[in-house]
Amino acid sequence: MAEEKIVEQAQPVAEAPKEAKPKEYLIFGKYDTDVVINDPGLGKYMNLAPIIVPHTGARHANKAFAKSRVSVVERLINKLMRTQKYTGKKMSAYNAVKDAFEMIAAKTKKNPVQVFVEAIQNAAPREEVTRLSYAGITVPKAVDVAPSRRVDVALRNLATSAIQGSKGKGKDIENRLADELINASKNSMNSFAVTKKAEVERVSKSAR
Repeated sequence: MAEEKIVEQAQPVAEAPKEAKPKEYLIFGKYDTDVVINDPGLGKYMNLAPIIVPHTGARHANKAFAKSRVSVVERLINKLMRTQKYTGKKMSAYNAVKDAFEMIAAKTKKNPVQVFVEAIQNAAPREEVTRLSYAGITVPKAVDVAPSRRVDVALRNLATSAIQGSKGKGKDIENRLADELINASKNSMNSFAVTKKAEVERVSKSAR
C-alpha cells in the first residue's frame, strides 16, 4: 500500500499589530506631541514633552528662565488665568483649552497640537521697539526679540484675543480660542495675534 504523503500548506504569518501609544504620552489623553516645528529658534523654548495633564502645580515658579520647562499647553492655560473671569480658576481655563482643542480637531481634521504650534510660530514677533536715552533725548530703536520672549508674547496675544473676543458677543471662549488658533496657524490677518505681530514689526522697521 502506497504511503500517503501529507503536504503541509504554509500558513501566512500574521503581522503583529502596532502598539498604540500609551495615554500618558498624549496631551489630554488624545493628542500626540510629536509635531513639526519649522522655526528652529523657537524649538527648545516650546516644551512639548509628553504629559497627559498639563499642570505642574507651579513647580518651576520664581526660577530664572524656567518657563521653557513648562508644557507650552499649560502656559496657554496660565495665560487665560490672567483675567478677572479666570483668575485662580485653573480647571475652568483647563477645560476651555481642552474644549478648544476638540473643536480644532473637528474643524481642521488635524492634530490640534500641531495647529497650536503653527499658531505660535506665526504670532511670534521677530523685532520690536525699545527706547534709548542719549543726553536726555529718547530715541526709538529696533531690536531683535529673544526666542523665549517671542513665545511668551505669542501666547499672551493668543489668549488675549480669546478673552476679549468672547466678551459680550454671544461667543464662548472655547469657540473664540479655537478660531484664533486656526486663523493664526494659517497666518491669516483675521487673527488678532498675527495682526499684532505685523503692527509691532512695521513700527520696528521704521525705527531701524
